Amino acid sequence: MLNDKLQNHKLILASSSPRRQAFFKALGLDFEIRPKPIKEEYPNRLRHFEISDYLAQLKSLVFEQELKPQDILITSDTIVWHENKALGKPKSEQDAYHMLNAMSGKTHEVITSVCLKTIDAQLTVHDTTKVTFRVLSDEEIWYYIRNYKPMDKAGAYGIQEWIGQVGVSKIEGCYYNVMGLPVQLLYKSLEGFISK
Repeated sequence: MLNDKLQNHKLILASSSPRRQAFFKALGLDFEIRPKPIKEEYPNRLRHFEISDYLAQLKSLVFEQELKPQDILITSDTIVWHENKALGKPKSEQDAYHMLNAMSGKTHEVITSVCLKTIDAQLTVHDTTKVTFRVLSDEEIWYYIRNYKPMDKAGAYGIQEWIGQVGVSKIEGCYYNVMGLPVQLLYKSLEGFISK
């Protein structure tokens, strides 16, 4: 359906995340994968969704000189917001342990921002989901880290993995957002973006 409306456009997904790529395929969209590494740094003054918005937009800047008139570039970023602090990807197994231990028995927010960009327009949207973990034992946390290697995931976990199945007691909002892409929001935003 949406693919028909996009036939005069070329979708470029600037992400190496297999989860995000799978979502695009599931939506039936034709797209090209074109990731570019960037240093994910942001000003300290930013809070909450301002951080993921900023990083999603930052990821789009490196493409500015190469976009063609029919191109729609899609970049995104996910952070975990816990106790007024952004948790990115862990730098070590110990760092992953500290993140998961800090969230154990508590509620945190997962925020994903998506930036849509063409030669002459840009739209950034974000979605927030609240996730509650039951109290996790040290043994469970280390079992997850050593067996699932969540070093490429914000907040050191993937909700679709073992830790999500045994550790998440409550979720409020979009499940897919926690996996790294608010699919419904992206779909509606893309629809509105091309009809302007």
